[in-house]
Parts: sequence; C-alpha cells; structure tokens
Amino acid sequence: MIRYLFIAASVLAFSFMVVAQNTRNLTPLEIEIQKQQQRLSSGDQEERREAIMKLGGMRLAAASRAALAGLKDPSPVIRATATKAILWIGEEESAAALLPLLNDKDEFVRREAAYALGRTHSRNATAALIERLLKDKEDGVQGAAAVALGEIADEAAVVPLVGVLSRERNPFVLRSVAAALGQIGSRAATAALVSVLTNEKLDSDVRREAARSLGLIGDPSAEPALRAASTSEDPYLSRIAFESLKKLSRG
Repeated sequence: MIRYLFIAASVLAFSFMVVAQNTRNLTPLEIEIQKQQQRLSSGDQEERREAIMKLGGMRLAAASRAALAGLKDPSPVIRATATKAILWIGEEESAAALLPLLNDKDEFVRREAAYALGRTHSRNATAALIERLLKDKEDGVQGAAAVALGEIADEAAVVPLVGVLSRERNPFVLRSVAAALGQIGSRAATAALVSVLTNEKLDSDVRREAARSLGLIGDPSAEPALRAASTSEDPYLSRIAFESLKKLSRG
C-alpha cells in the first residue's frame, strides 16, 4: 500500500513538473491566451464573454483561434461577441467560420455575423449575405447584410441591392443599401439611386445617402438630379449633392 502511494505521489509530482516546464516554455502572451481559453469552459456567462473580449482585443491569430469556440457557445451574447474576436485568423478562414451564424436562430447573432463578414472582405460571403438581405424577416439583419455587401464591394450584389431599393420602405435598410451601392461603385445602380434621390416622400437620410453614392459612382447621367438636389431646402442634402457634383466634374 505504501509503495502504491509512493508511486502515485511520484507520478503526480512528475505531472506537475511537466506542466510547470511547459508553462516556462511559453511566452507571457501565450500564457495569457491559454488562461483566457480556459475561462471559456466556465459556467458563468459573463466570465466567458470577458474572456472572448480579451482574446479579440489581442488582435492575434492565436488568440482568435482560441476564441473560435465562442461561435458555438450556448449563449447568443457569447456567439455575437465572438464574431469580432475571431477576425484575426485571416479573411477567408474567418468568413468560413462566420457563415453558419447567418442562419443562427437569434437575430442579434445573425446581425453581428453579417457585420463581421463585411470586415473579412471575402467574396465567398456574398451569396449568403444576399440571401439574408432578401429573406431575413428582421430589418436589422437586412441592413447589416447590406452594409457588409458594401464593404465586400462585389458587383454580384448590385442587382439584388437595386431590387431592394425599389420595394423596401424601412429607412435603415434603404440607407444601408444606398450606401453599399456607392461603395461598390457600379453605374448599373445609377438609375435606382436617382429615383431615390428625387423621391421626396422618402426619409431625408436615405436621399442624402443616395446623393453621396451618386458622387462616388461618378456617372454623368446623375448630374441633373444632383443639381436639383443641390438647391434643396434640406441644407445637408444640398451640401452632399453639391459635393457629389464636384466629383462628377472631376471625373
């Protein structure tokens, strides 16, 4: 019995020595990543959320890899927080990890996943984001998808975005779509944006965004609409239209 206890104690001591040796071989940053990764198994949601935030704040691939587990956390708050924390593993790998969350049952998670996908600039996300833009029942998710499509700037999104402009009535979605079309910069969007700009029934912010995007696109056919808008009683719209006209003249 005494011999057994001695052997067990020796094995335990050896294990501690190995762990200590491994820890000594790690850099302080690696130790911190390991510490935060261990916190992700906590039963306390706030502790897990804080760990994800700290990992994301390191802006390192190794830390983002440790945060990947957060994308499958049972808490929507953790999953949403993890969408930004994992972005340092590389654009395409980040996009692949985020795409499944566009179908998450929680609106907040879908929205944050869409925003994060925009930051990857991966065109592999275009089709899935278009689907959220067209089919999601939540305006916040649709708007986030439009923002992301603008950041990715894939011309394959122009036709779906233009289609939304013709039938959508939510100001946030319309503004996001108008801005996205300007970022993409395709002249195929000019007519739809002119229609928005000249529609006085629409929200002022939407019309302003259309004016700004027309300047970014630089299509001379938008000049009459921008010139009319430059004399608008809305001082913000007037200034934006005037600035866009200057861009057209430089083009």
